[in-house]
Amino acid sequence: MANIHDVARKAQVSVATVSRVLNKSSAVSFTTKIKVEQAITELNYEPSTLGRNLRKLESRLLLVMIPSISNPFYTDVIKGIEDTAINLDYNILLCQTNSNPKRESIYFNLIKNHLADGIISMDPTVNKKNLMDLAENHPIIQCSEYDIDGSIAYTTINNELAAYHAIRYLIKIGHTKIALLNSDEKFLYARERRQGYERALREFGIELNQSWMYNAESLGFEGGQQAMRQLLTHSNRPTAVFAVSDILAIGALNEIHASGLHIPNDIALVGFDNISFSTMTHPTLTTISQPMFKMGCMAANMIINKIQGKKVESIILDHDLVIREST
Repeated sequence: MANIHDVARKAQVSVATVSRVLNKSSAVSFTTKIKVEQAITELNYEPSTLGRNLRKLESRLLLVMIPSISNPFYTDVIKGIEDTAINLDYNILLCQTNSNPKRESIYFNLIKNHLADGIISMDPTVNKKNLMDLAENHPIIQCSEYDIDGSIAYTTINNELAAYHAIRYLIKIGHTKIALLNSDEKFLYARERRQGYERALREFGIELNQSWMYNAESLGFEGGQQAMRQLLTHSNRPTAVFAVSDILAIGALNEIHASGLHIPNDIALVGFDNISFSTMTHPTLTTISQPMFKMGCMAANMIINKIQGKKVESIILDHDLVIREST
């Protein structure tokens, strides 16, 4: 395999000149540049990307931090990040934290030691103070979940408005007994989606029933089942349920079926995210659609711009209400 010294001998130039051509330096004449490029082609020389990046103190690597790969919401976001990164000559490393501070610290150290160039954090459980401290000297972007009081740029949707639109739709098709199937309110998105739910009820003069507001123990299928099981024990049963994630909604859907009730005749159901599974349920799931792929593309562009020293502003993306058979 040819090395840089072989290229220099064939082109009859110095190793330093070959290096300048590889690094696209303007301090090389056009004629010399052509000679070096021809030698590279004839020798089938492949420069060491690692060596070049180390000399430039860059890795061309982006860390993408998520709490768990099991949540299908992240799939399309990651696709958007990866497609955009690769097009801009970057690679990504998917970092599953499992909400574990030790893992989080390992990934933060990759940035501190210049083994990665930037972080896209999608982890709602991340230690906010540590993330803020790291962002003072290193490029960091938040995606979907963010710190409302922080200074780190982010891309997301308006969760409060999206939930408001979902509840307003349920009210307009005749529902006044609407339950909220929520996640842990230590997460910003859960608080914002509850606020949208409450805002819509207030606007239409519907009394808030605390017994119809349930915080699931986990953001998963089983959490949705357990929460729906509790809601179905009420003598004054709700006629509609708004779940703050499709996975919770699908768990609730399963429990409604198991109880012998019909969707939407007995209980209407609305989810949130528009993951691919929402079209595979029976009936198909009405849901709030987040532009997940676009969100990932935006996050990747933002972090690369930040790495390059450009000013980066937060971006709020649009959402849609996708009406299907469950309502």
